[in-house]
Amino acid sequence: MKRAERFPSFCLLSFTLCFLVWAGACGYHVAGRGDLLPPDVKTIAVPAFKNESPTFRIEQQLTSAVAREFLERTHFRISPNPEGADAVLKGTVKEVRSGVIAFDLTTGRATSMQIQVTADVKLEDLHSHKVLFSNPKYVFREEYEVSQSTPALFEEDKPALDRLSRDLARTLVTDVLENF
Repeated sequence: MKRAERFPSFCLLSFTLCFLVWAGACGYHVAGRGDLLPPDVKTIAVPAFKNESPTFRIEQQLTSAVAREFLERTHFRISPNPEGADAVLKGTVKEVRSGVIAFDLTTGRATSMQIQVTADVKLEDLHSHKVLFSNPKYVFREEYEVSQSTPALFEEDKPALDRLSRDLARTLVTDVLENF
C-alpha cells in the first residue's frame, strides 16, 4: 500500500482520537448514569411511599413504578428495605385531585378530566445522612377522555394513574441521576 493511500485513514484516526480527548477534557458525560451521586452508593432502598390522600393504593403504584424505573435505567441495586442500603428514597403522596377540564355543551356531561398527584420525595445518603435530592412539591398531571356512550362506558382514571405513575417515575429517576 502506498503512503498516499494510508494518509486519509491516518487523518481520520487522528481526528477521532483528538475528538475523544477533547470530549473527555471538557466534562462531557452521558446523561442518566448517576455520576452525581456519591460513588459509595450502590444500593438504593425504595420503601413503600406513604399515602396521605384518599386514593386507594396510589402509593403502591408510585413505589412500584419508581423501583422499576431505577432497575431499568441504572446500575444500582434496588431494595424495598433500608437495612443494608447505601441510600433511601422516601416518598409521600400528599394529594390526588381530579377535575373536569371539558364539557359537552349539549348534554352538560364531562368529556375530559385531569388527574393531579402531588408528592414529596427525598433521597438520603444513609452513610453521611446528607440529603442527595429533595422535592417537596412534585406535581404531575394526566388528562383522559370520558366515554359518552353508556354501553361503552369504562373508567379511564385507573389507566391515567398508571400513565401518571410511569411519567413521575421516569422524571424522578432522571432528576435524581442528574441532581436537579
